[in-house]
Amino acid sequence: MRLLESLAKLCAILAGVLLTVVTLMTCGSLIGRNLFGATIVGDFELSGAAAGAAVALFMPWCQFQRGNIIVDFFTARVSRGRRETLDRLGALLLGLTMALLTWRTTIGGINAWKSGSGTMLIGFPEWVIYVAMVPPLALTAIIALAQVARGSPTPSQ
Repeated sequence: MRLLESLAKLCAILAGVLLTVVTLMTCGSLIGRNLFGATIVGDFELSGAAAGAAVALFMPWCQFQRGNIIVDFFTARVSRGRRETLDRLGALLLGLTMALLTWRTTIGGINAWKSGSGTMLIGFPEWVIYVAMVPPLALTAIIALAQVARGSPTPSQ
């Protein structure tokens, strides 16, 4: 689990760096537009692509911390064993969903690469976005399935 934790932290750090770069690019574009009448062409395309990649990059850390949605309102009064069973079931469902997303995102990336598709204004290759999303989605699936196998105490325990 230490390796998974390290990889999840690395993904979260990369997501933070990516969003920082997008923020700086957006600020540069706004300053350029307001002061000099020039903007960064395709800034919204790059922002959208980076945001999608950042969401995927944050998922492993979120799952490792058990920060994904848990509806404990309904399970607050059940026994700890039953709650652990439900948590494992939720982790299993999330792990299977992330595995499915990994598979379909991989296929989408291959199709984007084969077709040479790119963004409208600057032609940024779309397959690059898929490449950035596949590893963290797979890592999220692995973390969730490891939590099913080993159990996953809440961070407060």
